[in-house]
Amino acid sequence: MMRYKEEKEAKKEAFRKYLESSGVVDALTKVLVALYEQDEKPSSALEFVQQKLGGPTASEYETLQAEMSDLRAKYNELLCKHEDACKELEDLKNLHSSVSPSTKETMDGEPLKDEV
Repeated sequence: MMRYKEEKEAKKEAFRKYLESSGVVDALTKVLVALYEQDEKPSSALEFVQQKLGGPTASEYETLQAEMSDLRAKYNELLCKHEDACKELEDLKNLHSSVSPSTKETMDGEPLKDEV
């Protein structure tokens, strides 16, 4: 039982060191101090923390979600057009390769000069 407790404490200490070395503890401390020093406390402490850490506000998030939805729709439309163009190109290649050299003609209906 004692060994389990020591392992758990070691994991906690390793995680604390990780948070300190990556700058998370300092960033959170600065944000919490800024919140504490506010004369008028914001209605949402969570939104205050998110904003101070560089996250979007709720309205910015909604705007970004709408923009992402529009872009996803445009992407899907373009992807379909691309797939259609690739299919058409493949069909043209197949058509071109199935035409025998003796039947190839120019646009005006005359035989190609190098094949005569």
